Amino acid sequence: MSRRRKVITREVIPDSKYGQIDVARFISYLLKQGKRSVAEKIFYDAINIIETTRKVNGVDVFRKAMNNVSPIMEVKSRRIGGATYQVPIEVKPRRKFTLASRWIIGFSKSRAGKSMSEKLAAEFMAAADGEGASIKKRDDTHRMAEANKAFAHFR
Repeated sequence: MSRRRKVITREVIPDSKYGQIDVARFISYLLKQGKRSVAEKIFYDAINIIETTRKVNGVDVFRKAMNNVSPIMEVKSRRIGGATYQVPIEVKPRRKFTLASRWIIGFSKSRAGKSMSEKLAAEFMAAADGEGASIKKRDDTHRMAEANKAFAHFR
């Protein structure tokens, strides 16, 4: 992160099917080697799988999963007087979405399954229900912040 000037964030264009910015951002995180059409197919297939198995709107399940996985607090290393402290800080909204996306995609890849869209759909459904590996990661992050609450004054 630059210390000299403000970071310019570019405007994200909403996705073509649902017209949602958060869906477009998630698809961008899902990209590999610039293959947007493959990433879109994986995401839309995952949403279709959710809709056929749960009989609910897939984008609502996606949003609920992202809200459940998004962390509120995290720890950041601060070096003070020769010692390194894990200082708990609040997570900014954009970073919340980024971390949640990263965790869901990462744990989807490590899941046992046939295709990436099936793995992604399973992780979305598990996260929406409040279970799964990405929820455990969020809980671990919160536990670390809670354990280091004594160093919050170093913020």
